[in-house]
Amino acid sequence: MSEPTPQAPNHLNHNVIVVVDDDEEIGTLITELIQEQTTHEVQHHVTGNQTLQVMSKALPQLFILDYKLPDMSGVELHDRLHSFEHLRTVPTLLMSSVKPPLRELHKRAITFLAKPFDLMELLHTITTLLT
Repeated sequence: MSEPTPQAPNHLNHNVIVVVDDDEEIGTLITELIQEQTTHEVQHHVTGNQTLQVMSKALPQLFILDYKLPDMSGVELHDRLHSFEHLRTVPTLLMSSVKPPLRELHKRAITFLAKPFDLMELLHTITTLLT
């Protein structure tokens, strides 16, 4: 018996923005804002490992990552997500209340937004990253 052929990423998910934040209130706020103000769907995850499991077969348009996740940093999650061939060009927005290593963000072309953030600034940044 031959092994099953791996499925290609589900390109139907291309209108999705993935939010990874372990703070449920912030994750819900971002999710609701995006859904109310854009035509995008949102997937909210609370850990990096949960996100990695789902993203092996999905193709979102944008990652919005918290820097301080319980199981890894947002930068580490960005690197692991971008190790998937089909996710290499998906832009990342990193958010944090602490200053992340800006040199590392610059090397990876990660956009940074400080918490607390202005909701209109968040929407503007999302729009900029998607165009």
